Amino acid sequence: MPALSSLHRTAFVTGASGGLGRAFAEMLLAEGVKVWGTARDPRRLAGLAAKPGFTVVPLDLASAETALAAFVQAQQEAGGAFDLVINNAGYGVFAPFHREDFQVWQGQIEAMLTVTLRLAHAAFGTMQARGRGVLVNVSSLAAEFPLPYMSAYNVAKAGLSAFSESLMVETAGTGVTVIDFRPGDYRTGFNQAMQPPAELQASSARTARVWRVLDANLRGGPSPELAARDLRRALARPRSRVVRSGSFFQARLAPLLARFA
Repeated sequence: MPALSSLHRTAFVTGASGGLGRAFAEMLLAEGVKVWGTARDPRRLAGLAAKPGFTVVPLDLASAETALAAFVQAQQEAGGAFDLVINNAGYGVFAPFHREDFQVWQGQIEAMLTVTLRLAHAAFGTMQARGRGVLVNVSSLAAEFPLPYMSAYNVAKAGLSAFSESLMVETAGTGVTVIDFRPGDYRTGFNQAMQPPAELQASSARTARVWRVLDANLRGGPSPELAARDLRRALARPRSRVVRSGSFFQARLAPLLARFA
């Protein structure tokens, strides 16, 4: 199978400092693709920055205007357009809906859905003008199997998947590819970053039990390199589609059983 650089010379990856985003960036660099990778704290990209072909892009999804400006500048540096854009950045908040501050809840949807779509809009325009390009939106299997006490995350991911499927219809026959990438539980720092406060776990036996199960699933999940391999296969044969990635049960068996049900 030829290197991805024969198909995609430049790529933009959000959330490249850890987890799936870092695995994607490292995979692309190994394939000879030039990568512009983002992080809220550029210092977390130091390891990647030392590698040839990687450019650090400070970007925070909490600020729509600065995030868009960072993308536009990076796109200009890449020659006016990216061959591949991977919208991966996101985060989790674990809390019952009625206990969560609504501004925090709304802010997660704004960052993970609205601002992400704003970046997609900027990338998509150049792809359509050229008649080629690949847009990868990293959603989640939570779009199909919602996670308890993570309602804003579920809403954002379901909305991102719906958006991707809409674009698949719009781009049919245009040369532009849209991939809705839906990972399951992976062994990353995702759960550590959203660790619920001790008082929340202590306030409800059900909440504490759900957190223990969720945390165990994430800790026992496959490594992010599996997701990178799944994405590489999809990029090597570019066509618009949904790609489910994760353990055999989550990515293959559960969706099949759900369709039968």
